[in-house]
Amino acid sequence: MDGIAQSQAELKARQSIAQQVQTHFEVVTDDYQRSVTGEHVDDAMARFETLAREITRTQLTDLRNLGSEKYLTEAGAYTVYVAFEIKKSSMYRHMKKQAKLDAKISKQSLKEIEALLDLEIQKAENAE
Repeated sequence: MDGIAQSQAELKARQSIAQQVQTHFEVVTDDYQRSVTGEHVDDAMARFETLAREITRTQLTDLRNLGSEKYLTEAGAYTVYVAFEIKKSSMYRHMKKQAKLDAKISKQSLKEIEALLDLEIQKAENAE
């Protein structure tokens, strides 16, 4: 059981980091309607459901596990805390590579993105 708790904690930590970089939402809406008629019944039923799904497609680079702590609760379940770190400069470099591969970005926008990321990389390296 403690292995499952550890895996869940690591997954949630990676998810949290990835969602800070890039995420988008998809919403699916279903509207069900049914009408039942008969000699003694004239009933209409309707059901409306909406599902919001958050999609994260981010490749994380240079992700480091700083450590974890595991506790056994009184109820016999495990609680696990994990700490991950990603170097800003590494992530900015990765974002720069991804921007170069994105065919939707114009050459002018790419230059601006690269200049901005180069500045952020420099700031991050000076802070380290």
